[in-house]
Amino acid sequence: MHEDTHEDTHADTHADTVDTAADGGSDWDWVGADDWQPPTELDTGIPHTARMYDYYLGGKDNFEADRKAAEAAIAAYPALPLLARTNREFLGRAVGFVAGRGIRQFVDIGTGIPAAGSTSEVARKVAPDAHVVYVDNDPIVATHARALLAGHPAGHTSVIEADLRDPEAILGHPALRAAVDLAEPVALMLVAVLHFIRDEEGAQKIVATLRDALAPGSALILSHGSPDFASRQSAEEGARIYKGASAPLVLRPRASVEPFFGDFEFAGPGLVQLPLWRPTAGHVSTADLPEGWQDVSAYAGVAFKK
Repeated sequence: MHEDTHEDTHADTHADTVDTAADGGSDWDWVGADDWQPPTELDTGIPHTARMYDYYLGGKDNFEADRKAAEAAIAAYPALPLLARTNREFLGRAVGFVAGRGIRQFVDIGTGIPAAGSTSEVARKVAPDAHVVYVDNDPIVATHARALLAGHPAGHTSVIEADLRDPEAILGHPALRAAVDLAEPVALMLVAVLHFIRDEEGAQKIVATLRDALAPGSALILSHGSPDFASRQSAEEGARIYKGASAPLVLRPRASVEPFFGDFEFAGPGLVQLPLWRPTAGHVSTADLPEGWQDVSAYAGVAFKK
């Protein structure tokens, strides 16, 4: 894979990136919860990853079980709310970036509960004609999404219930086919969702199936939790807490995240620690980043299909 250097003629310059690991995190890869199975029925008594994320962001679309699990996760890893905020900010910057490069179709898988700065909101600031398809496997999330997006132009926003573990079903879904022309460039968004898919479930194959369906010029927008910037104790405790939620937490080091991009070409600054992906317009330095950014243990990147 190669970093895209000529694309920076369309964007402002950015500071050098940092690639560090804490507590030897890059030397190990947590893939526990071998006995976990996806829940077969909706149960608000089971913490759900999307609703826990909503809680980290200060939202109100969550239940007691979600709040308890989220508080326990924050106790184990205090940077979680900051990680959630910086991840949301990355989504906004990445959507605006690819929309600025001409992409008008977005497929956001594992969207979570739409909030301020959602994909459709950001995309339409750049391109009012953008089409967005949200995909989530939680009926409550899908219901919230449909209600919150009811005011969007007809045909420009769709919400479908589907599971990332079945990429063929997503690609063949009638609503997606009606909204998205796969012969034209698409922005495939896998933002903070792949760390809920185990290797045993074919995480790499799932992403490859989705990548292969995209036309040249398409983009992959991806962020992923990692143990590389957190203590081993925090990562393991967080994974233990998520084992009792709707999906396990599979933290992957950089060497296991990069292959998700296949042979797509990275836009600058490449695959970097989450807060370092184009943090502001113009010249930036780490002094411009929020306090505690070094503890945000996740990677982010945007890459294009040649």
